[in-house]
Amino acid sequence: MNAWLDHRADEMADLLVRLIAVESENPPGRALGRCARLLSDAMDELGLNPELIPLDAERDLDEPGIVRGTVGSGEKTLYFHGHFDVVPAQNRAQFTARRRDGRIVGRGSADMKGGIVSMLYGAAAVKESLADGRIVIHLVCDEETGSVTGAGHLRRSGMIDPRAVAMVTAEPSGGRIWNAARGALSLKVSVQGKEAHVGQADRGVNAFHHLLHVARPVEAYAREMAEEQSMVVPGGLFGGGLNFNVVPGDAYFTIDGRYHPRVDLDRELKRLNGIITHAADEIGADVSIEVTQQQPPAYTDPAHPAAVALAEAVTEINGEDAAFELCEGILETRWYDQVGIPAFGYGAGLLGVSHGPDEYVDEAAMRRCAAVYARYADLMLG
Repeated sequence: MNAWLDHRADEMADLLVRLIAVESENPPGRALGRCARLLSDAMDELGLNPELIPLDAERDLDEPGIVRGTVGSGEKTLYFHGHFDVVPAQNRAQFTARRRDGRIVGRGSADMKGGIVSMLYGAAAVKESLADGRIVIHLVCDEETGSVTGAGHLRRSGMIDPRAVAMVTAEPSGGRIWNAARGALSLKVSVQGKEAHVGQADRGVNAFHHLLHVARPVEAYAREMAEEQSMVVPGGLFGGGLNFNVVPGDAYFTIDGRYHPRVDLDRELKRLNGIITHAADEIGADVSIEVTQQQPPAYTDPAHPAAVALAEAVTEINGEDAAFELCEGILETRWYDQVGIPAFGYGAGLLGVSHGPDEYVDEAAMRRCAAVYARYADLMLG
């Protein structure tokens, strides 16, 4: 297996270089169809039986779609899952990949086009040896903006079989196994006031003043949640008003939280609503609350047989014990976890360089990761 992958080192690198050149930035969601077609062609060459599934356009997504591949024909299903959209680049040069010192540098190399290459070659490495099952590959287009269009479609349309033995996604975990991921809760708090010129300020209702009063207890809530290993950011976005010399008639601020898997998101949403409403009532403020995101956490016990098998594959290929960790963000593992499938994030990329100006993936790590995926398939489906 390792020899098969090492022999294709340049081939894997070339595919990643070509994927990086497709500027599939999201937002706004450009070049998604072009990237999907490139992936479909590569999967076809590897014998992974690709299918392009077009999706209804949402927002400004350019030809949104899912690329689905399958190898093997047994009853057991193992999902390989990835996303081919990338965060916006700091400069356009990031879409011209640089291959140097054993690394490939470029936007999406770590998160997660390099991971996709590992998955495709990992699946190809075992396609002739699957004795008791099949690998189903799902590549989606909108993970960076919530994943409701892509992975959400998989769930809504019944394309995720709850009987599957496991799922793994190639997120940049740096060779560690993410068996848990935080839940997400995001709100927009809007405050209405009454505009008045500064010369008649006493006739207005200052929405900004009301916003300050409402935001203070939210800041206290954020400090409290930090002690419980949950991160909440009030005011990531804020604004309002008409002009510097006009009493602001409107104002808003956002609240964005990443919650530990043990936290009940419904309870926290109720708490936040209560905190904001109580503060507004104290001063008679006109406040509305919009939930802009609510995504559940995901968790698989490290003692689960699917987790034990993945750890065995990682240890065998890397020569060192596997480590299980909580991902600090949210993962698309949640779409599979919701139907009872043990789900994991595991990839060669490094979280610390993802989304940054010098994002890269180590080529040798990318091949080792492909070997882990192949070995995991052997263990789960052999």
